[in-house]
Amino acid sequence: MKAEQSQGLIKGALLLTVAGFIGKMLSAGYRIPLQNLTGDTGFYIYQQVYPILGVALMLALYGFPSAVSRLTAENDRELGSGSRAFYGRIWLALAILNGLFFIMLYGGAQFLAHMTGDPSLANGYRVTAFVFLLIPFTSLLRGVMQAHGNMVAIAGSQVTEQFARALIITFGAFLITQTSANLYDIVVIGAAAQITGAVLAIIVLVLFWRRDSAVYQTKAVASSLSGFYIFKVIAGFGLLAALNHMTLIVIQAVDMLTLVPHLEDYGLTKQNAMTAKGIIDRGQPLVQLGTVLGSSFALALVPTITKQGLKQEGPIRRALAFSFYLAGGATIGLVLIFPETNTLLYENGEGTGALRILGLALLLSSISITGVSILQSIGLMKWTGLLIVSAGIIKWIGNMAFVPMWGLKGSAAATVVALGLLTAAVLVLLYIKLPGLSYKGVIRWRAFSLAGSGMAGLLLAVKVLLPFSLITSRLVLTLYVTGLVGAGAVVYITILIKLRALDDDDISMLPFASKLMKLRKG
Repeated sequence: MKAEQSQGLIKGALLLTVAGFIGKMLSAGYRIPLQNLTGDTGFYIYQQVYPILGVALMLALYGFPSAVSRLTAENDRELGSGSRAFYGRIWLALAILNGLFFIMLYGGAQFLAHMTGDPSLANGYRVTAFVFLLIPFTSLLRGVMQAHGNMVAIAGSQVTEQFARALIITFGAFLITQTSANLYDIVVIGAAAQITGAVLAIIVLVLFWRRDSAVYQTKAVASSLSGFYIFKVIAGFGLLAALNHMTLIVIQAVDMLTLVPHLEDYGLTKQNAMTAKGIIDRGQPLVQLGTVLGSSFALALVPTITKQGLKQEGPIRRALAFSFYLAGGATIGLVLIFPETNTLLYENGEGTGALRILGLALLLSSISITGVSILQSIGLMKWTGLLIVSAGIIKWIGNMAFVPMWGLKGSAAATVVALGLLTAAVLVLLYIKLPGLSYKGVIRWRAFSLAGSGMAGLLLAVKVLLPFSLITSRLVLTLYVTGLVGAGAVVYITILIKLRALDDDDISMLPFASKLMKLRKG
């Protein structure tokens, strides 16, 4: 029975990983048509609010549900099931905390807008504050279901919420361009999209709750868990659990607060600084997409690490290596074809130099997120939270130092430095906390070097033989970039497999695994 429960937990964790993967792909993907529709200025406006929406989403998806699940498990060990009073205390704690967030953001909207250098954002921040009012409902339902192992309901609500959010924002951006409305209305649409997504998620969760109501039946017995203890777990553990999912959001939040004023120090006018921030923000969806690809497959191994705890280092080494190989290849490819990718996705090549520097963040964020997840799985959540906050502080200092001197390239450099130091700190902490862990031989450098060189050689050869400058149609450019990406990926993965950098278990998690396995044996 214990083996079946353990297997069920692993399958549930993998299901949530897949749901998270889909959600992150949607979150990154909709921002590309958003930029196309509203331009760099409209994209800048949305990105000035996105970190707040992102924080609210991480609290609702990961942070508070994890805290509720922990409390529910504690309570159920005592009573056998939850009580109405117990669920009421949890909801009250969530309502108080999120109510405080709402009051701080709504009341401090003018100050926050002034701090970012754009007073016109104040109304947008006030509207955004309302997204926190629905978090108590989604968090309570997800948390209780998570405690009882109903991962299908949680995954379904996540995908529904993210899909609705992406669809509404994209459609709203289209309406703005068709009606010549104020570009700042995109902030209102973003908040409305997230609220609508949350409402739909609640409907999905309630339907699952009613279907399995016997599982969640309540007793008229008072829980021994005090209201203060419940609030402490919600506020402490919940916020910390969310923070561990917010590495890239923390980096973007620093840019939200500081980049425009520092670009003005660099010599840009306010309007040009806003447009410039929209240009550097083009890199965020690409880094996020690459990070999802680079870390999600590796994160599928984390349930195994959780199960085995500190006993074996194999799964940890494997997760880090897998993340490095996938993200490393994606980074090399992205940096080499960024001029073409930038023009294809965003209609011009503005900011390519700075975005190429930012492309290095893809590799660093993939490794650091994988490492943070491993540290979390062995109980070091406070350490990982501290490291992520420290990375945000380093990014803040980097913006102060680099942006007034180098403009957008300074912002990109500050991001790379912050993520680089975070990655180094995570790897050192893993090494300290896991005495049996050795990094020797984790990466097969010869195989990686040959695979990366082979891919780079192919991409550069194609670019020389068929210059990007000859392409005038966006459709042809789409085929051109897609061909470069596909051919580069095939060469890179083939060399890695042939040189046995990836083992059979690694290959089995990749798309077209059966064909790749034949390649390995051939």
